[in-house]
Amino acid sequence: CGAKSDRRYIIELLNIEIEGLCMPRYEYRNIQPLPAAEKAFMDWIQKLDEQFANRNIEHRCTVVRDTLHELYLGRPYADPNPSSSLAEQALVHSFDPRNASLEPEYYGDVDAQKYAERKPLIWFWMMFDRSPVGLDHWLGFRMRAMIAKHVLKHIGKNVKIFHGVEVSYGYNLTIEDNCVIHKYVLLDDRGEIVVHEGSSISDYANVYSHDHDLNDGMIVTNRKTEIGPRARITYHATVMSGVRVHEHGLLGSMGIATKDIDPYTISVGIPAKPVKVKTIAPQQKAASDKTGT
Repeated sequence: CGAKSDRRYIIELLNIEIEGLCMPRYEYRNIQPLPAAEKAFMDWIQKLDEQFANRNIEHRCTVVRDTLHELYLGRPYADPNPSSSLAEQALVHSFDPRNASLEPEYYGDVDAQKYAERKPLIWFWMMFDRSPVGLDHWLGFRMRAMIAKHVLKHIGKNVKIFHGVEVSYGYNLTIEDNCVIHKYVLLDDRGEIVVHEGSSISDYANVYSHDHDLNDGMIVTNRKTEIGPRARITYHATVMSGVRVHEHGLLGSMGIATKDIDPYTISVGIPAKPVKVKTIAPQQKAASDKTGT
């Protein structure tokens, strides 16, 4: 009874219309660092882009180790001094991706070669986000887009990825043009994920592409999960493995999509159920044009 009551309340909120009142539309403002900083940022990204283009694993590990050492400690890499504190030795060793263990490495279905090539760059991505410069949006958007070019199956143009985003394998993830992936999103591309053009995934959302057998958790089924085009996954929502959120679909905050969301449909709740069709849907617009409302 409580769940039905909550859903009715949500539907009522979604249906509220204030006659003659239009919500303002705000475009993003253009922000830029100072010229000297912008040049340093872009030169750094270009240099790393050229170095990451070399797919040799040892080369990538060395570049990442040296760059993280400079980023965190402000000086060129040197092997840890045995006389320094154990904490400092552990820190310096941890800059090297060869000394870091990441969860996807344990998975039995991982393509070991593909992941090994990407792991140094995934480690750099994670450590960049946790560094003093990782919260700088202007730099961060450009740095992550560059890294993603070497890690993901495909990344399109004008993609914005905020800090704290994590991927599983990377090589099974496609993000098309004009997408936004907000803070602390998990994109579990263990199966495959496609984020189609113009879609947005909000803070702390999770998108999965694998699930586990109920009786034996080691039995895993990988599926293809798709978002969009121009779909929205709002904050703290979860899209389960194999689900398709269709064109202009919207998953409400905290919702869990266990089934497909139809085009132009707003779904909310646990599990998510459809509660409204967007007014821009072709059938809705046609009806509105016909009645003149």
